[in-house]
Amino acid sequence: FMKVNIAFLLDPLSSVMIMIITGIGFLIHVYSIGYMQEEPSFARFFTYLNLFCFMMLILVMGDNLFLLFVGWEGVGLCSYLLIGFWFKEKANGAAGMKAFIVNRIGDFGLMIGLMMLYWTLQEAGQATLVFTELKTAVASLGGMQIWGFSAATVICVFLFVGATGKSAQIPLYVWLPDAMAGPTPVSALIHAATMVTAGVYMIARMNWLFVMSPVAMTIIATIGAFTALFGAAIGFAQTDIKKVLAYSTVSQLGYMFLALGSGAFSAGVFHLMTHAFFKACLFLGSGSV
Repeated sequence: FMKVNIAFLLDPLSSVMIMIITGIGFLIHVYSIGYMQEEPSFARFFTYLNLFCFMMLILVMGDNLFLLFVGWEGVGLCSYLLIGFWFKEKANGAAGMKAFIVNRIGDFGLMIGLMMLYWTLQEAGQATLVFTELKTAVASLGGMQIWGFSAATVICVFLFVGATGKSAQIPLYVWLPDAMAGPTPVSALIHAATMVTAGVYMIARMNWLFVMSPVAMTIIATIGAFTALFGAAIGFAQTDIKKVLAYSTVSQLGYMFLALGSGAFSAGVFHLMTHAFFKACLFLGSGSV
């Protein structure tokens, strides 16, 4: 019998994320008023933008994995609506669908990870999904195994698949460059400040679980390092300024995962914050260039 409340957790990590989402979100809203002035679907745009911020706040403030998952799916939906905002052009609609489908692949991994975590804890008599309770409960995963591997490793790898989809790591980075089809403020909000950092946040939030599995940490660091190099290399060859910034974002997210995989969780979150501000600035300024 699982008991999950609609409750919020305010600690240093969620505070940092809330400040990023509301701070940059506010600036992007102000920018959008002028940017979308001539747009006939002005109201629809702001509806999606506000829904996106709402879902992102649910994701970072939820005190349990269930609420995090609700926000996680919500930002996936909003990214689809915002990227395909000008859906009358086929390429834009396709870009929105691509983002949605690639995110579904990642979300499937996240769902399996959450279910496995819950079931293994239930077997140990510690069934819970609340972060504050999980922190002590995960100690019981110590000697448990799934499919011959340590339980912590299997769960962490599946959770990381979820983070890979949302935070555009190899091989699920393909949706991010296409997502430039949306209006510029959308690029700034989704690709700089908030949505792509959800995976980083989730791993930082569950750091006590990931620390239990050196194998999973190695995988995260390796894929992060590879993505950082790979994204930057592709960015070199781009001619469209928004594409250059998109691949730069993929690369910077790789650095964040490299930090998380190395156990430097605070450094990863610090880079998440600095990157959110400078990349939002670059996107909003790209039109002037």
